[in-house]
Parts: sequence; structure tokens; C-alpha cells
Amino acid sequence: MCLDESKRQEYLAFVSARLGKKRLTHTLGVEKMAIELAGRFGADVAAAQTAALLHDAAKNGKKQEKRDLAQIYNIEPDPIEERQIDLLHGALAAQMARRELGVEDEDVLNAIRYHTTGRAGMSRLEKIIYLADLIEENRDFRGVKALRRLARTAGLDEALLAGMRHVLLYVIREGGAVHPDSIDAYNALLMEKGDKE
Repeated sequence: MCLDESKRQEYLAFVSARLGKKRLTHTLGVEKMAIELAGRFGADVAAAQTAALLHDAAKNGKKQEKRDLAQIYNIEPDPIEERQIDLLHGALAAQMARRELGVEDEDVLNAIRYHTTGRAGMSRLEKIIYLADLIEENRDFRGVKALRRLARTAGLDEALLAGMRHVLLYVIREGGAVHPDSIDAYNALLMEKGDKE
């Protein structure tokens, strides 16, 4: 069942006030893909919509604003986040959702928090939001069409593994630091896949 329309409008107004046009378009694309994936993989559609709409609420803003917000929310950046402060936007958005919008569902909050890095032991909803963020219809990078096809034809873990592999290789090629949560997420999925074979 989809999110109540009045609640959706509340969340949309909240993020619209904080995001530019391009980021808002992306957010609506993530919502659309999250609904599709939640239906395909048997997740709570309203929860997927909530996480999708709010996942980038803290994406915009300068580095110092993110650091200030982290202090307000008592979030201590780890060394990788300190170096690449934008990685904090998921944790910040989760706190915004909790404190400013009253979102209490821990699965939704974790899906928002870990949508960029992933983590070991991800829930179905967390996997869906990570994947929806990566492959929504407005994304245009080499290989995205193949990832979309995989998400529509393969299992969730297989599509997620391919997506994570793409992200990890991109970060390394660009000379960025790979967050330990991302490595843990990839390895955990790989090990689970091996156990099932």
C-alpha cells in the first residue's frame, strides 16, 4: 500500500524546501524506482516511499553546514567521513526524518542512513533504497541500463552486488576513499551469495 497522500505531500514539502530542482527530480525518480522494487521484492511500499523521499534531505548545503548539523545531532564523523564530509548526508537525513518529521521506523531510518555506503546485514528495505538511488530513471552513467535490467530480472542481492561493484570501482577510479561500511556490505553480500550456492 502506498504512502498516505497527505503524508507524502508533507515529506515532499520538507525536501523541496531543502533541495534544488535537479536533486528534487532525482528524489522523485528514487521514489518511483523504490515503489517498483518494493513491489517486485515484497517490501513495504509506504516505507520505501518514505525512505526514498527523505534520503537526500541533507544532501545540499556546504561542508561546514553538514559539520554543524552533525554537531547538533551528535554525529561523530569517522576519518573517511571527515575527509569526504558529503558521506554524512545519509546519517544527517535520518536524524532530520526522526527529529523534524517524527519518523520512528528504524528500518526506514537505516535505509536513509546507509543509502550511500550500504553496510553488512542490510535489510530488504535498505537494499531497495540503495539500489533505487543508484538506478533511478534520471541516472545516466555507463552501465546503468544493464543495472536496471538486472534489477528487473534477477534477485535483489544479485542486482545489489552488481550495483555495489560498480560504485566501488567508480570511487577507486576517481581516487576517493572507500568507506569501511561499503566494503563490509559488499563482502557480506558476496559471502551470503556463496552460502546459497
